[in-house]
Amino acid sequence: MSREQALRSFIAQRPADPFPRYALALEFKNAGRFEEARETFEALMAAHPAYTAAYLHAGQTLAALGRSSDARGVYQRGLEACARAGDAHARGELEGALALLQER
Repeated sequence: MSREQALRSFIAQRPADPFPRYALALEFKNAGRFEEARETFEALMAAHPAYTAAYLHAGQTLAALGRSSDARGVYQRGLEACARAGDAHARGELEGALALLQER
């Protein structure tokens, strides 16, 4: 069984758990399958808007697709989610990514 198949199986078994969907999106991103990663991150953020880890990689995926404006919006949404969750670590990563994106 491939990693993708295993992750899809975990998603089917535990649809309320955001982590397997996040791992699948990362699998796609790391394989250069950016459109599939984008779709998976969007589904994850729609279902679990408080899952702060998704926003950084979702924004990076959009940037890789040449969609800087959309990436900026995702980073901003992520900053809002981090503020609600009190997640200073993810907030710092998102602030850094947003600053890099604005330099381009």
